[in-house]
Amino acid sequence: MWKYIFNRTLQSIFVLFVVSSISFVLMHSMPGNPWASIGMTEEQHKWVEEQKQLHGLDLPIYLQYIHWLKGLTKGYLGLDYQFYSIDSYLWLYAQNSFILLGTAWVITLMIAIPWGIHNSIKPYGISDRLAMLFGFIGFSIPAFVLGFWLQQIFAMKLLWLPPSSMHTPSKEGNILDLIQHMILPVSTVILGMLAYYLKFIRYGMLEILDTQYLLTARAKGVSDRGVIYRHALKNAMIPIITLIALDIPALIGGSVIIENIFNWYGLGFLMLQSALKRNFPVLIAIILVLSAFIILANWLADVLYSVVDPRVRRNGNKRC
Repeated sequence: MWKYIFNRTLQSIFVLFVVSSISFVLMHSMPGNPWASIGMTEEQHKWVEEQKQLHGLDLPIYLQYIHWLKGLTKGYLGLDYQFYSIDSYLWLYAQNSFILLGTAWVITLMIAIPWGIHNSIKPYGISDRLAMLFGFIGFSIPAFVLGFWLQQIFAMKLLWLPPSSMHTPSKEGNILDLIQHMILPVSTVILGMLAYYLKFIRYGMLEILDTQYLLTARAKGVSDRGVIYRHALKNAMIPIITLIALDIPALIGGSVIIENIFNWYGLGFLMLQSALKRNFPVLIAIILVLSAFIILANWLADVLYSVVDPRVRRNGNKRC
């Protein structure tokens, strides 16, 4: 098992290195000069040139790349076009995205796992049919449409919740105010994910519950609760782990739309604003951070595979 984890770690580090290299090349391949379009005075132009020399931006590309890689090892993501350190504010946006998406993901699992298990035990009952209807709606309606509807109904018409932003002015740091502002964007994310998780958990459990070894366990006197939670759920976790690993890139991509609909100051919000302002160093830094997170999530999924299903680590060791 440890050999399998070690090999997957090396692969992840290599992929991250490739992504970081491509990000750097893209950053320096973007057309145009961002300072030329501003219409600077001679003094401003002189100041920009001094800043370039000060931060090594006038060096050959290969030397800038070496310095950039050294900075990445220390968590330094470079400078934006205003010569501000990107990591001085990017991690705050990342924290906001983590609060939003992490909360939605945890709540989704808390709803989907017991509901999916219940529907697999009593298929085609009222609860199962309700989940099918809910799934049809979730699969059919894009997340940004759901977000717009929720915003219009609960914020604009009923006036129950704030329509956007992360806090009310003068109430920064107020947890209850933050929770109020989270309800609509978190609900939008949950509605977009819940249909997929319910379907995967239900069908995964149904497939496992019909296997011969669970029938044997029942014949030996194992209780239904023991069969479900001790045997079936563990094996059904394999497709759930797959779904989580595959869902993370889609979740991150969807956050760009949702965060901008609700003015939630996360990485998705910062990404779109940076693209509109052609602030390419910030845009590439965000892509790099998100890529690292996706690679880490896939690494964790592989590790969980090896824990849940020993066949994975045996096959992985054979390939290595």
